[in-house]
Amino acid sequence: MWHFVALIACAVAIYLSCEWFVNAVEWLGQRLNVGKMAVGTILAAFGTALPESVVTLVAVTTGADEQAKDIGVGAAMGGPLALATVAYGVTGAMLLYRRRALTRELVPAGGGGGLPEPGPAEIGTPEDTARLARDQRWFLGVFVFKVALGLVAFAFKPWLGLLFFAVYAVYFWKEMSGGPASATEAEDEEELEPLKLQPKAKSPATWAVLAQTAGTLVVIFIASQLFVHQLDAIGPMIGLSTTVTALLLSPIATELPEIMNAIIWVRQGKVRLALANISGAMMIQATVPSGLGLLFTDWKFDGALTWAGGITMVAIVYLLALMAAHRLTPARLAYAGAFYLVFALGLVPILSS
Repeated sequence: MWHFVALIACAVAIYLSCEWFVNAVEWLGQRLNVGKMAVGTILAAFGTALPESVVTLVAVTTGADEQAKDIGVGAAMGGPLALATVAYGVTGAMLLYRRRALTRELVPAGGGGGLPEPGPAEIGTPEDTARLARDQRWFLGVFVFKVALGLVAFAFKPWLGLLFFAVYAVYFWKEMSGGPASATEAEDEEELEPLKLQPKAKSPATWAVLAQTAGTLVVIFIASQLFVHQLDAIGPMIGLSTTVTALLLSPIATELPEIMNAIIWVRQGKVRLALANISGAMMIQATVPSGLGLLFTDWKFDGALTWAGGITMVAIVYLLALMAAHRLTPARLAYAGAFYLVFALGLVPILSS
């Protein structure tokens, strides 16, 4: 019983910390004079993915045996899978919920007609969709390469880990050098909410912005790790093996901050930031943990890891096809979450064989 209570407490702590984090990171973006998209793709994504990368680093460099190091490799594959399916699915579901809540406010009680079919405009402008598609193409190219490396073995493979770091450096530079705001961003520029650490200050002190950002990241990191530990304990209690818990539940736990950020930003009507946070986190997960895994492990995939990679690629191809056809809607984005269920179902025969 204690583990379930602790699990709920950790989830609440992560959500509340993310409320403070997204508030601080928007002010940090203003201080650094970067575009709103870069706030999501770089600042927020880097902040929430950094603790996970540290965990991967510790696992692959200090693991006592190959099984311990495999935890780091599993995290490098499980993170992108959870983001490409569950995170996008939750975002789509939140968009639908928000749309229906707004409709209830606007349509008088007893008014005729049903809800209008959600359209692509609810996901963002054509410029937003094009940018999201570009990020997903970047991710897919890197991800296909890293999965291919997991299926082969050759002498200099570990050194290719440096290439993954270089790819993220290029992505980081492109995002941060994009200027303070695009034309679309300038049109809907809105005043930032007061910094929670200095709620009465119209322009908070830089030290307060940095302190709130760093402090919330520490809480998110600690709460996320405790959340994972509770899942590890609960899994066997409900009849799940350690392997199933590690492959199915732990990735959701480690990506919970990104999911919470998306929920908060969608609730605030900042869909662009929500999607940018997920796509930016996916780029980090596709490069930094992978580079560490290549450098410090043999980076050899078994059936479960290969299956995880395949489902991740299918989910991204699904999203790219929708964006290319201009048919990306909240409902169709929510369907991305179903790919995680497909992964779970396919995992059963793989682990039992």
